[in-house]
Amino acid sequence: MTTKRDYYEILGVQKGASPDEIKKVYRNLALKHHPDRVAPEKKKEAEEQFKEISEAYAVLSDTNKRAQYDQFGHAGIDSRYTSEDIFKSADFSSIFEDLGFGGSMFGNIFESLGMFGGGFSSRKSGGPRRGRDLEYETSISFEDAAFGAKKTINIARHEICDTCKGEGARPGTKKTKCGTCNGKGQILQSTGFFSIQQTCPKCRGEGSVIKNPCVNCAGAGRAKITKKLEVNIPAGVDTGSRLRITGEGEAGAKGGQRGGLYIYINVKEHSIFERHGYDIICEVPISFPIAALGGEVEVPTLNGNVMMRIPEGTQSGRIFRLAGKGINRLREYGVGDELVKIIVETPTRLNSEQKRALNEFAKTCNDSINPLARSFMDKVKKIFKK
Repeated sequence: MTTKRDYYEILGVQKGASPDEIKKVYRNLALKHHPDRVAPEKKKEAEEQFKEISEAYAVLSDTNKRAQYDQFGHAGIDSRYTSEDIFKSADFSSIFEDLGFGGSMFGNIFESLGMFGGGFSSRKSGGPRRGRDLEYETSISFEDAAFGAKKTINIARHEICDTCKGEGARPGTKKTKCGTCNGKGQILQSTGFFSIQQTCPKCRGEGSVIKNPCVNCAGAGRAKITKKLEVNIPAGVDTGSRLRITGEGEAGAKGGQRGGLYIYINVKEHSIFERHGYDIICEVPISFPIAALGGEVEVPTLNGNVMMRIPEGTQSGRIFRLAGKGINRLREYGVGDELVKIIVETPTRLNSEQKRALNEFAKTCNDSINPLARSFMDKVKKIFKK
């Protein structure tokens, strides 16, 4: 039984290497060991090396797979993923596009080695292309986060050009076959004993060129517009929540699927409420007489003010719970609670009559009505007992 080599060792990177570093190292190794770029007698060896480094990259470039591998090694990967699953989420195509390599150069070798999953597309660059995903950040009120709301947003995005219907050519004219690649979208360049297939620089892989571009989109086939969307904000969202709306991103080229729209939520702070998960906290000041004698106080909630009973002898800092007065749980049943924190307010700016009455009251006070002070002094005496 052959023991698999360590993925970090295969790529020659440290365990703490960043995703960008891993991507860069893999690209260099893939170019070096691509079977079509070596001498014929070394092709078989190159195929094995290419497959080995590609498997290492597919695991280490995926956050979940990498965490599983770091914790359990190859056993963690082999027990959870099939050979095809390992390659499904890896994005191989974008690594080589900026070098001018077409899909056929790397797509064919991935398929021939049985490595083709979901991450690499071997389609011609002139075919349908999925539209780009868009991101939008919006701020909502504390109340909208608690109960949900509808919000209208304006999104700048590309749509299929109405004038040329996405063709890019001026109405009444047609595209013509590219003379550089003869309509194939790819050109073959020979260097020494091997050949490299690249995207045609003239038509950029389209296989055709536009001599009379559309005046509205300048030949792009898409035009930028501002779209007004009504978005449903679900109850229970918080700052950092992300909403995904399928099919509201950029329009795809050549009839490709439209991208998605990701909306990032920022919840504004409230003047009197503070959020803790799905519960909210509100500090309510009460007078000394109410704290001592008990009574009712008016307490604000997200649904309006309610009356709450304060028992006699309530101490400052005591917390009361109002069930079901908090935040609606996101995509769940139930509502959080409101926690009412009592703050006993010390009176200020007393007049002479009030001071006289307070002094008379103080003369009647003893340890029996101040249990906290008595308990504290007992602890002090024990600490400093000689």
